[in-house]
Amino acid sequence: MLATLAIWILAASALLFVYTYIGYPLLLGIVGRLRPRPIPVPEDSREWPSVSISVPAYNEEAQIEGLVESLLALDYPKDRLQLLVISDASADATDEIVGRFADRGVELLRMPERGGKTKAENAAAKHLTGEIVINTDASIRIRPDAIKPLIATFADPEIGCASGRDVSVGADEDASTNVGESGYVGYEMGVRELETRVSGIVGASGCFYAIRTHLHRLPLPESLSRDFAAALHTREHGYRPVSVSDAVCFVPRTTSLKKEYRRKVRTITRGMQTLWHKRALMNPFRFGLFAWMLLSHKVCRWMLPWAIGAAGIAMLVLAPSNPVAAGLVVGGALILTLAAVGWRRADDASVSKVFSVPAYLVAGNLAAAHAFVRAVAGARDALWEPTRREAVKAG
Repeated sequence: MLATLAIWILAASALLFVYTYIGYPLLLGIVGRLRPRPIPVPEDSREWPSVSISVPAYNEEAQIEGLVESLLALDYPKDRLQLLVISDASADATDEIVGRFADRGVELLRMPERGGKTKAENAAAKHLTGEIVINTDASIRIRPDAIKPLIATFADPEIGCASGRDVSVGADEDASTNVGESGYVGYEMGVRELETRVSGIVGASGCFYAIRTHLHRLPLPESLSRDFAAALHTREHGYRPVSVSDAVCFVPRTTSLKKEYRRKVRTITRGMQTLWHKRALMNPFRFGLFAWMLLSHKVCRWMLPWAIGAAGIAMLVLAPSNPVAAGLVVGGALILTLAAVGWRRADDASVSKVFSVPAYLVAGNLAAAHAFVRAVAGARDALWEPTRREAVKAG
């Protein structure tokens, strides 16, 4: 009886894993071919809408000047562009550096006290004058030609939110997160393209996305994730959130797996709480394909750590009498060993890439389990400490 139960648990766990990472994208591809939903392409002769670029910043003196210079160099009509930096009560020279660009039209809004990213963005919403709001981060760099493809999508009145395409880059090709992080980012961008062809993405890129101003101004609790909520708000109000592959932004990789782990725990915790806040969107009778995509893209991934744990126990139960299960136990132990070595040497830039992939995968699943415990316990991460990354140049 115990062996039979273990087999069922192992089969169910394997099925969930295969569906989440292989079956779901395949189904998206099939549905997208049957009912494709293209998005507009940019036309240089068009009348471009006014755009506000919102940049929340906390103690970003090391890279805020480079960011502002890169934003001023964007290929977009300057008379249609507002640049607003929101300083979350920065204690360094961030405000002073931004102030040097005042004569070039860059605006600074300083929060009187530190309240976190979402609170700062909520406070800044009334100061944004554009028809479209672009949200970005201090550490990333937007390719100069990326704005027009992003904004062109809004020529379609059904589109309310458009997310850019992240490209994971870094100067240190031997850093412990490089292979795992860049592979994951590439996979995620591919899934978003498939989702766009079907209906719309279930979450925007936190470092580069655009949204209609009236949707951006919708109230959002300070502890929740605005980029995730942007796609949910969009769909909830009858618009379509999409991914734009030509709108490229370069995102520097974290060189420390431990920092990446902490970032993932914080991000997934906020994501779980945001989805719970918008849980009505998971009702397939009201939101159809979008509800299916939310459950497949988000909930199934968050369930995987628990499924993997259950599968591990099932394999241990079966191993004494089943050579296949015994082999799986050995294989799992090897992966965990490689991951442990990768974790112990996570801050060592010379760590072998053979350790980085299992370390990144194991850390990602542990972070999801950790985040679930925190979300259930009611943890709040309103105050945010940006993950410090080495800024990159837009190519």
